[in-house]
Amino acid sequence: MIHVIVFFNLHTGKRDAFLEELGQVAPLVHAEQGCIEYGPTVDVDTGNDLVGPPRRDRVTLLEKWENLDALKAHSDAQHMHEYRAKVKSLIESAEFHVTESV
Repeated sequence: MIHVIVFFNLHTGKRDAFLEELGQVAPLVHAEQGCIEYGPTVDVDTGNDLVGPPRRDRVTLLEKWENLDALKAHSDAQHMHEYRAKVKSLIESAEFHVTESV
């Protein structure tokens, strides 16, 4: 299984707009061959000083794919190209981590 974790650092005040666009594309992604999980998460205030305060302008996307071919097909899907164009101006930076189960 392939796991993808993406940290999106968004421009100030753009989280809701980003989540709205992500919500529009998510059903198309869920319908893709090999998609096991695809969903956004946001920071939560744990009250633990070791964790730090929640970051209002960060979204973490969690994905699971059956295999690397499914992830590659997802990356090349037309709806993903359209989605990326829509959210490009909302994103300050993104950090991608791709791992596999052992």
